[in-house]
Amino acid sequence: MNQLQQLKLTDGPYVMGIINVTPDSFSDHGLYATTDKALELAERLIQEGADILDIGGESTRPGSLGVSLEEELRRVIPVVEILSQKNIPISVDTSKPEVMQAAISAGASIINDVNALQAPGAIEIVAKSKAIICLMHMQGKPRSMQESPHYVDVVSEVKSFLQHRIDIAVSGGIPYHRLIIDPGFGFGKTLKHNLELLRNLDQFVQMNVPILAGLSRKSMLGAITGNDVDNRVHASVAAALFAVTKGAKILRVHDVKATKDAIMVHNALITRNNEGN
Repeated sequence: MNQLQQLKLTDGPYVMGIINVTPDSFSDHGLYATTDKALELAERLIQEGADILDIGGESTRPGSLGVSLEEELRRVIPVVEILSQKNIPISVDTSKPEVMQAAISAGASIINDVNALQAPGAIEIVAKSKAIICLMHMQGKPRSMQESPHYVDVVSEVKSFLQHRIDIAVSGGIPYHRLIIDPGFGFGKTLKHNLELLRNLDQFVQMNVPILAGLSRKSMLGAITGNDVDNRVHASVAAALFAVTKGAKILRVHDVKATKDAIMVHNALITRNNEGN
């Protein structure tokens, strides 16, 4: 847990580098599905300036199928055990309580759960640890979530869900200072829904919990630009920077250096403005 002391989540923005130890990742075509390849990517992301590394062993892209507990553990835990020796916080992207437990024991200091701790036993495992938890909104399940997303008011409905999960987490023994929220861009949302959430991301700041924004290379950016997944770096950086202006504290990205460079320019301009005042 010592690595997390470097980060004050109310500050930021911080860049979370994505490592998908999966053969069916939408963004990297399974290039890092082995432990060795995942570790090579981790070293590159650290050199590029990642503040956090997020390790995932089960794809949650639209249409994806789940993997067994044993397979997810096999993919994730060896990577976590090695990277937890580095001087960088490790997050594990999972919804399985057993993987959460094993990851925390292996040295992970953040659990990133697309299911917002709804699995039986998940809250208890996180509560008895010191791990930070990211609660994400998702309408439906990965396999079918993009078939017919529907909301009356996407912003208020996502906020209401996340507030409900915050309340349940806190009542279950997880203090506020260990909570992060993620509106779940692309998880059961149309392009219109995603844009509405991003435009109004500052409304989530009112919930007094740090916001994570995961926009990197997503299909919403392809719908806007017409670019395929391998050519969405510029769109991803633009979306990430807009999220920062709306209050996001953590950016979950594939392209760490490009995002870090944009944030440095942004921060320099903000600092200059503050000095002028």
